[in-house]
Amino acid sequence: MTQLPGWFEVTSLVVILAILVVDLAVIGRRPHVPTFTESARWVGVYVGLALVFAGLVWVVGGPAPAGEFVAGWLTEYSLSLDNLFVFALILGSFAVPRALQQGALMIGILIALVLRAALILAGAAIIDRFTAVFYLFGAILVVTAVSMLRADDVEEYRENLTIRLVRRVMPVSTEFDGRRLVTRIDGRKLLTPMALVILSLGTTDLLFALDSIPAIFGLTTDPFIVFTTNIFALMGLRQLYFMLGGLMERLAYLKYGLAAVLAFIGVKLVLEALHTNRLPFINHGEPVGWAPEIATWVSLVVIAGCLGVAGLVSVLKPPRQDAPA
Repeated sequence: MTQLPGWFEVTSLVVILAILVVDLAVIGRRPHVPTFTESARWVGVYVGLALVFAGLVWVVGGPAPAGEFVAGWLTEYSLSLDNLFVFALILGSFAVPRALQQGALMIGILIALVLRAALILAGAAIIDRFTAVFYLFGAILVVTAVSMLRADDVEEYRENLTIRLVRRVMPVSTEFDGRRLVTRIDGRKLLTPMALVILSLGTTDLLFALDSIPAIFGLTTDPFIVFTTNIFALMGLRQLYFMLGGLMERLAYLKYGLAAVLAFIGVKLVLEALHTNRLPFINHGEPVGWAPEIATWVSLVVIAGCLGVAGLVSVLKPPRQDAPA
């Protein structure tokens, strides 16, 4: 693993944090429903920033970490597309006014980043002390890939445990009060539905992270690259939500591409675990000699190929709609 200089990591995180703060300030000053053109422009900006960052990583650290970043970013960004479907269910379930959805998504994504950072630090610490956890991560990804193929396309939003607990201990109003998280009715302080929406967006993303973070650790074990791939994957997600809109349903075959990617990374993790094996009940605690190491460039080609084919098939051959009765 190529170690990037500390100054580069600190400077990068400061700049990224500044971008997020500016983005949040812009939304707070001018809440509105973004047009397709505006959303597409900002998605292009964030994709461009990710590619520029990959170039800087190449200059500072060489092709190995740059390749790991691009492969990880593609994987995380594609897996984040699944978030859009759930985000739409959450916003629709709470009947969030369109003008308020940008702010809710932005704050929810920031909460998700904080929670993911905690998971990444925990995952890096576990891997540093117990590399056999790759067996577990690999199994999780393979099971997730199979579940993704079997899952019904029709989903229904159900409030998670966190939201149910908040409803039990805090009174919640039935009406939105602009962007406020707390309102006052008849002298009583109540949470607004906006508070529940933001909390639901952030905590629901954590469930996705339980799959996506093992996936990125299958491509790199550098916590900095793991975290930055997650940041760049989530940064443009809000604009992507408004850009795609109803077009999300056209990506019908994306789940097959994602399942293939997760299965591939799962197998890669198991091979890595075999290559560095220390478990006494496998090969008498010795590394398994035949277990190959999959190069980063191979991972990048497989990931781009799976996602590219899935996207192309979705566009060229959309699924048939059931004929009306």
